[in-house]
Amino acid sequence: MAEQSKYKRVLLKLSGEALMGEGAYGIDHIQVERIAQEIKLAVENGFEICLVVGGGNIFRGLSAAKNGFDRTSADYMGMLATVMNALAIQNALEGIEVQTRVQSAIPMSSVCEPYIRRRAMRHMEKGRTVIFAAGTGNPFFTTDTAAALRAAEMSCDVLVKGTQVDGVYSADPKIDKNAKRYESLKYRDVLSQDLKIMDASAIALCRDNKIPIVVFSILEKGAFAKALAGSGKFTVIEG
Repeated sequence: MAEQSKYKRVLLKLSGEALMGEGAYGIDHIQVERIAQEIKLAVENGFEICLVVGGGNIFRGLSAAKNGFDRTSADYMGMLATVMNALAIQNALEGIEVQTRVQSAIPMSSVCEPYIRRRAMRHMEKGRTVIFAAGTGNPFFTTDTAAALRAAEMSCDVLVKGTQVDGVYSADPKIDKNAKRYESLKYRDVLSQDLKIMDASAIALCRDNKIPIVVFSILEKGAFAKALAGSGKFTVIEG
């Protein structure tokens, strides 16, 4: 299927909340296993996959900073939460025979590989799914920005963001029943309308490197593979 798609190398961005399932926090193993199956289907269809996962299901640095934590320390704690999520996804993928590597922007050699771009590229060329953890390794940068950065570094054809809704809306469709769903948008539309799908620095980084962004629902079975094939419901941001 990858041969029929205009994409070959793909970065999948997942929020930490995507791993919670029906819970209020933490990691739901059933949800993680379901996401792993989605990734496996894309790998079997011939796509080269890498991931960036957030940590908001465990610890959110910005929220902690608002409650009195030092912002830098809080952000580092959030980065460590992303490592836990990355290891959970790795465990689920390895359990269904998808070869993976976790690379962390904060070196922790007893747990995973350090982030080395050339090594990550080689893993992907060999068909391994690479999971990037610990964001950019720097405070004050979101995992959205880390996803855009890694997509550029890995020469990805597309950044695909899995959310809880089937695309980008003019407002939160869970709150505003009249929210408009967009089939496609330009980078400048997202920035000028402040649509909040990703932070401004991530959008700008994708724009500057001509990396399209596809937004789809990670909750819908098979939606990831469909989005890569150009079918199903999703929003494309480019141009």
